[in-house]
Amino acid sequence: MLLFQNITLLLVSFSIVASVLLAVTHFNCSEYRGKQLSRFAGVVLLVCLGVIQLFHFWYLQKDVRWLNSNLYMLLVYIIAPAFYFFSRDLLKVDNKIHPRLILHVLPLLVSFYLPRIYALILAFFIGTGYVLWLLKIVYELREQRKRFKLELLALAAMSLVAFLVFLLGVSIPIISASFFYTSYAMLIGLAFVVAVFTLLSFPQITQEVSEAAQASYASSTLKKVDSKALALKLQQLMEVEKLFTNENLSLSNLAEQMQLSGHQLSELINTYFEKSFSQFVREYRINAAKEMLIDEPKASVLSIGLSVGFSSQSNFYTAFSDIVGMPPGSYRKSKT
Repeated sequence: MLLFQNITLLLVSFSIVASVLLAVTHFNCSEYRGKQLSRFAGVVLLVCLGVIQLFHFWYLQKDVRWLNSNLYMLLVYIIAPAFYFFSRDLLKVDNKIHPRLILHVLPLLVSFYLPRIYALILAFFIGTGYVLWLLKIVYELREQRKRFKLELLALAAMSLVAFLVFLLGVSIPIISASFFYTSYAMLIGLAFVVAVFTLLSFPQITQEVSEAAQASYASSTLKKVDSKALALKLQQLMEVEKLFTNENLSLSNLAEQMQLSGHQLSELINTYFEKSFSQFVREYRINAAKEMLIDEPKASVLSIGLSVGFSSQSNFYTAFSDIVGMPPGSYRKSKT
């Protein structure tokens, strides 16, 4: 039991720090440009989880007062709708604001009139409903699944954690409060580990998922343009003018150069190259880096990564290993 609590304490501490770092850094990146609702809901989600874990940390130090507060219950009920609005905006499921969206806060109002144990059970059932909704959305993206192979393993791990949280929630009447709160804290910590690992391994995952959703749900935007000619023009811009070497290259500014909308360019890349924009650009960068690693043996690996458009060493190493199957240094040695 002591080992269980020590592991939980370690995971809780990690998730508190991770929630702050992700809120400050991740949601300020270019992937969330123009996605104000996703950014706001994501930050709210992280803040709520971080504060809940802070309460759990104090609980593990034998301070139980915050777990019995209305604030704790409020945070528990905010997590699920914050997760929904974050995912809804990111996946472009529906951009319209409907009056019925107010129903997402109704459970919170009802919870204040329920005994605490039933209010907790209701919160876990609602959270499970949101997770099932997300899995349904992901299943509907199955036509895009070739673009997300390893990423799906991370989703599976996150789904497993969500399922364990659900089992924990329905077990509330038959387990001790100590086991419940300790296990809940551990599962939140594990979710943060999976999330951080996913973002480190696939730094462009949110943009890629958003583009896949857009490609799946949007009607064709290429009906009135010469798609084949545009595909050839895009290849020329990348292979001759080497636009991929610009580390600030984005879907919007590349679309502007091609006199297309961002939606049109995204659909063009998805249709003709069966890739997301970020995958498309990343592969050009990696192919150029592979040539330079062999042709320029005196150039450092970092300088090569930066010259082909990567903004940092970590992004270069992660992308190179993901596509080639080995780090750039090992690739260079294997070719000499």
